[in-house]
Amino acid sequence: MELIEELSGVPGMLRPFKAYLREAGLAPGDQVVYYGCPGTCTPFIELLGFAVRDLPVEQVYVPYADEAESRVIRPVGGVGMQVASDAVRVDPKVIVLMGGLAMPGVPVTKEAVQSVVGTHPGTKVVGICFMHMFEKAGWLDAFDFDLIIDAVLDPVRVWG
Repeated sequence: MELIEELSGVPGMLRPFKAYLREAGLAPGDQVVYYGCPGTCTPFIELLGFAVRDLPVEQVYVPYADEAESRVIRPVGGVGMQVASDAVRVDPKVIVLMGGLAMPGVPVTKEAVQSVVGTHPGTKVVGICFMHMFEKAGWLDAFDFDLIIDAVLDPVRVWG
């Protein structure tokens, strides 16, 4: 893969994601399925979901790589997008792998994620991570990413 552009801030992460999904040829009701770590990835998934809320797709969250635990992502008035308690069958047209899955100490292996992705042949695969996590964990060669968005949180300043 080659660097397409370098952006900044939260819009720099959200705009290319939305542009990619707009150009992906998705039909109404097609699924965008996010695989990520409960707690840490979930807020970013809801943020990404909010950015594409006007697209006619169904959005689904899968904790780690456990599709049996999949949940719908729905708009909540005055709040944004949130993972709901409603289970849903997983049939992705686009898989979004969150970088938290590649972090050390996470209870899922790269091979387990590869296995789940492999059950959906022909599906587009998007990777969204922070601080070069897919590169550091050796995931760049393990998945056939159609798009990678790698955001950097630097510096992080704390005032007191």
